[in-house]
Amino acid sequence: GMEEYDIIVLGTGLKECILSGLLSQSGKKVLHIDNNPYYGGESASISPLEELFKKFKVPGPAKSMGRGKEWSIDLIPKFFLANGELVKVLVHTDVTRYLDFKVVEGSYVYKAGKVHKVPGTEEDVMHSSDLMGMFDKRRFRKLLLFALNFDVRNPRTCQDVDPKKMTTRDLFSRFDLGGDVMEFTGHAIALHSSESYLDQPCGETIRRIRLYSESLSRHNPSPYLYPVYGLGELPQGFARLSAEYGGTFLLNRTVDEIVMDNGKVKAVKSEGKLFHCKQLICDPSYVPNRVRKVGRVIRVICLLNHPVKNTHEAHSCQIIIPQTQLNRKSDIYISLVSHVHNVASDGMYIATVSTTAETSDPEKEVQPGLELLKPIMQKFVSISHMLVPNEDGKKSQIFVSRSYDAINHFEAECEDIKDMYQRITGAALRFGGSQRHQSHNSDDDRETFNIRTK
Repeated sequence: GMEEYDIIVLGTGLKECILSGLLSQSGKKVLHIDNNPYYGGESASISPLEELFKKFKVPGPAKSMGRGKEWSIDLIPKFFLANGELVKVLVHTDVTRYLDFKVVEGSYVYKAGKVHKVPGTEEDVMHSSDLMGMFDKRRFRKLLLFALNFDVRNPRTCQDVDPKKMTTRDLFSRFDLGGDVMEFTGHAIALHSSESYLDQPCGETIRRIRLYSESLSRHNPSPYLYPVYGLGELPQGFARLSAEYGGTFLLNRTVDEIVMDNGKVKAVKSEGKLFHCKQLICDPSYVPNRVRKVGRVIRVICLLNHPVKNTHEAHSCQIIIPQTQLNRKSDIYISLVSHVHNVASDGMYIATVSTTAETSDPEKEVQPGLELLKPIMQKFVSISHMLVPNEDGKKSQIFVSRSYDAINHFEAECEDIKDMYQRITGAALRFGGSQRHQSHNSDDDRETFNIRTK
């Protein structure tokens, strides 16, 4: 028999599941197929611990690592900015009801061999950090307040800065920022991963500084959130949403062929059955001939039995090593989560070091990150290609997601989701009531997100 769908989705990675959920919710008839027996694709969380050792062909685990089923290890760990795009999607779709979050306990930046707390609020700046001397603190504070109050509709707040014309470099020199301050502002607060932003219009950087600072609500130690039980909860949450609106899921199922008609997708053949569709969404692994390599990412998952030095014993944190510190082109990221998120055995920690590879010896490139984590009980190294689609899908109606980047938060991935949504539906992805008000002063008139944090 023949089955007809509006959209078929191949792969249950986070992006595929979010699109599947959004499209089912908007009334589309969706079929979702994955050749793996588990959710998450490239971005799955692996449990029990024994499975991780098997996947990386490493003998173990040792008895000292506790019970295997107490572990759930993200292959591609990332944090959410509390006011970022992914949180808006979660709130808009109400997938928040399936998840609990914890605030990440610290945000750090590496300078001269040591990690320092990132100052993200006015209070932080004044109390903080051996990152800056007194004059730098004043200058940085001025920039921070400028970014928080910046509103194009109110010219007084703009101080003659045209966000579309003035470069970020010129903005920084107007505030007389020294090199060190520029470095942590650009990389650890605005979260740019290379230096190219300095010669681009400053509006985007102002927006990013504001996003970081607003994500740091009054008493939070960092602007980042992470789900209890790990990121594997996310694709499953969106899959539940899709199923609630009639989406069908077939896991552990081979995809034999994508059937085309006159250059346009017509059906998917799976285990001898034909499933018809008008549009197809998939991750790069299902269409190797429709993607190209644009680089490589190295990720090293490290199992530890201790927190990271100089992070005040944090159970979770993000550390950014700006590229200039190591004469690189791209930053190195470290994310740490632990037993407090129910993803590791009691007293155990999972740290992942990731970056865009720049040489033929990526393991050597991440060495400075690994140094910060020693002693390491066990490490698992993965080097993967960054794949991007060759075309936008307008003609073929096949929409392919990009590989996950080395950056360990979700903002760029959300750009890909929004871009795909626009190409698939012809409409921009808008989130009703969850847009924030233009207020940066008091907590009371802030939009409160109903995200449960423990």
